[in-house]
Amino acid sequence: MIEIDGIDRQILRLLVQDASQPASAIGRKLGLSQPAAWRRINRLQEAGVIARKRLVLDKEALGFGVTVFLGVKLAARGRVGVDDFERAVTAIREVQLVEHVLGLFDYRLRVVARDLADFERVLRRRILTLPGVGNVEANVLLSEERLPGPL
Repeated sequence: MIEIDGIDRQILRLLVQDASQPASAIGRKLGLSQPAAWRRINRLQEAGVIARKRLVLDKEALGFGVTVFLGVKLAARGRVGVDDFERAVTAIREVQLVEHVLGLFDYRLRVVARDLADFERVLRRRILTLPGVGNVEANVLLSEERLPGPL
C-alpha cells in the first residue's frame, strides 16, 4: 500500500478532470517542477493507484440519447452458468457496463441506445434472449449530476 499525501490527492483530482494534462501543467498548478510532478504521477501509476487513463466520449454527440440501467435476475443458476451469461452480455455493444451485484438482481447493466425505440429493439432482440435471463427491470437515466472522481 502506498502513502498518499495532499499533493498526490490534488494530482489525482487534476488527472480525473483531464487525464491528458502533461506533468508540466500539473506541476505549474501545484507549484511543483515538471520532474517532481512526473515522479509523483509515475509513482501513483506504478503503485496501481492510477489504473489506466480513459477517453470519455459524449454519448449524445454520437447519437446515443438514452441510457438505461437494467437489473437482471437470472432464471436458473444451475442450468445456465454465470460465465455463459457474462460472455453473451459483454458481446452486446450497447451494453456499456456489466456489474455482478448482490441483492434483488444478479446483474446491473448500463445500456445506451439512440432512442427508446432503439432501446426496445436491443432489449427484445438481444438482452431478453440471453442465456438464463429471468426478470428484468429497467430504469431510464434522466440526468447525471456527478461523474466519478477520486475517492
